[in-house]
Amino acid sequence: MTARLLSRAAPAAVALLVLGGWEALVRFEDLPAYILPAPSRIAATLWTDRAILAVSLLVTLKTTFAALVTAAAASLLLAVLFRQSRWIERSLYPYAVILQVTPIVAIAPLILIYVEDPFAVMLVCATIVAFFPILANTMLGLRAVDPGLEDLFRLQGAGRWRTLWLLHLPSALPYFLAGLRIAGGLALIGAVVAEFVSSTTAGGATGLAWRIIEAGQRLNVPRMFAALALIAGAGIAIFAALTALSQFVLRRWHDSARQGQGGN
Repeated sequence: MTARLLSRAAPAAVALLVLGGWEALVRFEDLPAYILPAPSRIAATLWTDRAILAVSLLVTLKTTFAALVTAAAASLLLAVLFRQSRWIERSLYPYAVILQVTPIVAIAPLILIYVEDPFAVMLVCATIVAFFPILANTMLGLRAVDPGLEDLFRLQGAGRWRTLWLLHLPSALPYFLAGLRIAGGLALIGAVVAEFVSSTTAGGATGLAWRIIEAGQRLNVPRMFAALALIAGAGIAIFAALTALSQFVLRRWHDSARQGQGGN
């Protein structure tokens, strides 16, 4: 219990120290809000502009979760397909790598040319960013099965799909969930980047990225910081939710979840 309290108190203490130093610096130097707003001013902006920022947050989260679900489903299906056929993996996997290493800011303008709907543009961009970590981790899990267990299934007369369902997929589940935790933050990043590109090029976006652009044009720096704080908070909340999901799914049978519970 003491270790758990200390592990939670340490980050809170660092945050209070940083915010306190930030507040003191702004007040001591008498910095105007359009240069560097104090944390208290940002908190006040979060409250006064809560209606506008809440709507924008919902738009960004809608894109993020839609992209995460799409990337998870596509990655799982493709990883299973790769597991069943080495030739399909050799034929398609390099293109997945190409999508991963190509910056999304370079792909997004091309997507804008061929996709008219702004939400579809953001969904495609965010899905591309979140896709590869889930695919790579799931493939690793599908191939990390104990060969002795595979031999046992063959001796019992289990077919390819039955072995996949009862052995490979359960073995790959911890890897899939690990990739999902990584992809959660990446989906948020992809959604924000796509909002920046679509807002400045196509218009019509109302996510948090658009609020940052709008606030910058009006020199409303406290609102810019408030939107950034919401993006950071959303990323933390997504990671925490996916971590809790992983612990819930794996806690009864996987060592990583039990060790994580003991170390918290």
